[in-house]
Amino acid sequence: MKPHPNPDACGRGSLLLSLLLLAVLAGVALLTRPLTPIDETRYVSVAWEMWLRGDFLVPFKNGEPYSHKPPFMFWMFHAGWALFGVNDWWPRLVLPLFSAGALLLTCLLARRLWPQHAGLGGQAALILSSTLLWIVFSTSVMFDVMLAFWVLLGMHGVLSAANGKRRGFVVLGIAIGMGVLTKGPVILLNLLPITVLAPWWNPGLSHKGTPTFYGLKPVKDRMNWGRWFGGVVLAVLLGAAIALAWAIPAGISGGEAYRNAIFWGQTANRMVESFAHRRPFWWYLPLLPVLLFPWFVWPGLWRALAQHWKAGLDRGTRFCLAWMLPVFIAFSFISGKQPHYLVPLFPAFALLTARVLAGRQGARIGLPALLAVVLGGALILAASGRIAALHDQVAALPPTWPGALLVLLALAAWGAGKRGASPQLNLALLGAATMGLVQLAAMHSVKPLYDIKPMAQAINQVQGEGRVVANTATYHAQYQFLGRLEAPLVELRGAEVTRWLASHPQAYAVVYLDDASRLAGITARHKQAYRGGAAVLVDARTAAGLLAAE
Repeated sequence: MKPHPNPDACGRGSLLLSLLLLAVLAGVALLTRPLTPIDETRYVSVAWEMWLRGDFLVPFKNGEPYSHKPPFMFWMFHAGWALFGVNDWWPRLVLPLFSAGALLLTCLLARRLWPQHAGLGGQAALILSSTLLWIVFSTSVMFDVMLAFWVLLGMHGVLSAANGKRRGFVVLGIAIGMGVLTKGPVILLNLLPITVLAPWWNPGLSHKGTPTFYGLKPVKDRMNWGRWFGGVVLAVLLGAAIALAWAIPAGISGGEAYRNAIFWGQTANRMVESFAHRRPFWWYLPLLPVLLFPWFVWPGLWRALAQHWKAGLDRGTRFCLAWMLPVFIAFSFISGKQPHYLVPLFPAFALLTARVLAGRQGARIGLPALLAVVLGGALILAASGRIAALHDQVAALPPTWPGALLVLLALAAWGAGKRGASPQLNLALLGAATMGLVQLAAMHSVKPLYDIKPMAQAINQVQGEGRVVANTATYHAQYQFLGRLEAPLVELRGAEVTRWLASHPQAYAVVYLDDASRLAGITARHKQAYRGGAAVLVDARTAAGLLAAE
């Protein structure tokens, strides 16, 4: 079957709308929340210490080599700082830019999987750009959307290789190498299962003379299991070579402990460390309606999927299932679980959703709209002070208008569905509006608890006076970048805290309090609410007294 002659074969209008939604939501994130401890501030601080040292091989955290993450995201921060100077905003734009690239790759992948369905790529990009967890991590300084970009590039390589193009294995190898440099060997878990299942979604790999789908040339006998998996092995070796081009000189430069950490800790130790987030195997399942809101909770999607299943699975549908299901099952059985581990699977979900909804018009979106109305009502109640449990958790009551506007938009979306509006467009706008308005509603109550830049700047002033500053809890380098600190903080834990404070009377310390109400009676260089409690920067004597009273 020949591709549809429509020049807008990638759904240009829907693609542009998806990019616009991403841009708006990135702007909302910049407006409503600061770099958030502990993860975002830690990663930007690591990049800052590399920049400060002029060392672009070995990441550092609070003066020590940092082996937990590879350097690619840090390099992206450095690239922007080299162009624009060191600033707070560039690191927060890197992930939206990679998300935009992922939307483009998703659009193009749909065109390759279903060339006979005009506009499907744009629909897939629109679905992806309005899915809750994708929005959250597209506007956060985290690694997962960047990893998803390389997974998508790898999927393009897999398709090219399956269609008999040897350069597809090269693309796959590049994706593996860059994925390892972004988040470690987890890229292999995302890319290798679909290569193992290739004879299922592309039967021409294992049967002589069997043509591939949609008019592509037959795959000859030599392009069978042996040649296919040989190409996959070569792609893995190419990826390893790309990663080792950094890891070997970094290991030499960082010393034995760092070398052992990046060569061992990024592989076997990752499995051991996964127990830090130990969850039951079914833990992801009840989260899916939230993570994939609004699409997962829409009954119309499941009816369309059932009809599509009965009609028979085409090559593209099998490709998406072979991409998504084995990895989801693997992550379910790995004991350590975090929601963002699933982010690289979201493009597969968006592609599958776009395919099963192709051509459907006028479907109602009652349940997602109802849930948005309920959420909007909860925001209104929280803003009016009628949810008593929130009083001790927030610094200030949020405004009422975001909740009210969400209710109105949800009702408008429900009405538009009754009048025959496109469910894809309707749900995409509802999902994006929900995420944006929730952030606007939470801004005034949540931002004061997580904006630690004033504390970081106060630490900078104390260090500028030649005084040592200690941190009296586990330190995640959260103050290093925001305060542009050029010296590490002394990390104190347990019994050593009292001894150190007594022997350094001229020093200052950051002390964390469980009860923010104690701030009023404390004289400090700086004090503020912090993550449900409080943080104070005080002299050593005051710090010792506060810790004794805890």
